[in-house]
Amino acid sequence: QTVHVEVNKHASGSSRSHSIFILHVETVTHDEASGDDRFTAGKLNLVDLAGSERQSKTGAEGVRLKEATKINLSLSALGNVISALVAGKSKHIPYRDSKL
Repeated sequence: QTVHVEVNKHASGSSRSHSIFILHVETVTHDEASGDDRFTAGKLNLVDLAGSERQSKTGAEGVRLKEATKINLSLSALGNVISALVAGKSKHIPYRDSKL
């Protein structure tokens, strides 16, 4: 798969791509006093989303500026969804606030 790369003032090769890394960590410890094993697990999600640069600093114009604007609006909408999910108090999760 080919990645489309553009040049802007911030980066000489901006791929405008997203990255998701999921790290699973598991440990087993043995309690010699009771003879039991204790299993502990954790999961860390790291997400890097494209398009969050300030448009004034990238020097984007025309189609690239319109594309960056839409990406930034979609990222804001995604941030609102994540905030509502994390808070756990909201009765409304704004899943459909973005066409992307």
